Amino acid sequence: MRKLIIAIDGPAGAGKSTTARRVAERLGYLYVDTGAMYRAVTFAVLRAGISLCEEAVARILPQLQIGLRSTPGGQRTLLNGEDITEQLRLPEVTRWVSLVSSYPSVRRFLVEQQRRLGQGGGVVMDGRDIGTVVFPDADVKVFLTASLPVRARRRLRELQERGILATEEEVASDLQRRDLLDSRRTESPLSCAPDAVVVDTTELTIEEQTESVLELVRQKLCNKSG
Repeated sequence: MRKLIIAIDGPAGAGKSTTARRVAERLGYLYVDTGAMYRAVTFAVLRAGISLCEEAVARILPQLQIGLRSTPGGQRTLLNGEDITEQLRLPEVTRWVSLVSSYPSVRRFLVEQQRRLGQGGGVVMDGRDIGTVVFPDADVKVFLTASLPVRARRRLRELQERGILATEEEVASDLQRRDLLDSRRTESPLSCAPDAVVVDTTELTIEEQTESVLELVRQKLCNKSG
């Protein structure tokens, strides 16, 4: 039986990455964190010290080779062969990633790569436009959401674990700003596909989130074999 394409979308802090990674592990599928790919481009732009306008960003895209490597400790992100995983969550990258990822040239550049990674199935991909743009015909589409205070607390814990200082108010304000930018951009905006299953993770544990997605996968597999 052909392996499935599983799309998990939603705003920052809803639990997409952790849930998608665990689902992939349980199924033996490839996990693709598309957000890390956009962060890698943003990091490359900031490190190059170039203008953040789209014209300047588009010029360096042909110079970028973004790779993803699965390890026992999770997905690692490579930029021209260099492991930049730890740099992807730097506050400066977080501050500008929504702007850089809103550029049509950047989205086209990465969507093409994402489609190549998932075209054979057996993949769990998370992001903001997977079920609407990257794989509109995905076998399973899930849209994770959660209240802003919960998302802010989750993101704050992630920052603290990395030794990055911030307040919950600062994180919540940044999430609101990113939600607005992501949902209003003209190219591949953050939106819930009409046929996606919405899962509110506000009161759910990571295991409950994971199980809710796996149940949808089981239903799809059962329908395919029936």
